[in-house]
Amino acid sequence: MRYDPEADVLTVVISEGGRLSHAEEVGDIVLHLDEKDRPLLMEILNASKVIPAMVRALARREATREYGATA
Repeated sequence: MRYDPEADVLTVVISEGGRLSHAEEVGDIVLHLDEKDRPLLMEILNASKVIPAMVRALARREATREYGATA
């Protein structure tokens, strides 16, 4: 995993095997896939905003599940 602060991109290597074939982008997430559609690499664009938002959403979800709290 590496973070480029200048580009504000977090890159996560999922698999080092395989050959990059194409990428699919959904919002701020770019998933790089091999020829069999297996994930090789994930990029999170605007990471300084996206990651904290993901953490908050997961924390609310977990609180709701464990304690019956509402967000």
